[in-house]
Amino acid sequence: MIKWALDASAVLALVNGEPGAELVRNALADGAVVSTVNLSETIAKLTENGMPEVLIHEALIPFQPSTVDFDLESAYAAGLLRNATRAAGLSLGGRACLALAARLSVPALTTDRAWLSFQPALAVRAIR
Repeated sequence: MIKWALDASAVLALVNGEPGAELVRNALADGAVVSTVNLSETIAKLTENGMPEVLIHEALIPFQPSTVDFDLESAYAAGLLRNATRAAGLSLGGRACLALAARLSVPALTTDRAWLSFQPALAVRAIR
């Protein structure tokens, strides 16, 4: 059973051993998923930080069985969140995570506390 949708920042917290990593680890064990958009955003950030491709693949193994494709329904849902989330500065990845969480009726996990400043029709939990 799916219980959480992970933002790229939450995935990065686990991969990098940052504060909140244990919460993400527990969420994965409890039934968390991540959009392929958020996984791509994670890969981009790890690449930016100099991690070699082979290590990126290894670091993301725990997330592979838990990915959800970003499909047409997701594209519409994320796009339609733009106005509601603009003030909080959400990226496409953030909106993809929120759209996935809404579609699955589960809370979104993120490190971005700005997400707490707006009231979408779903739960958001900051991991730190």
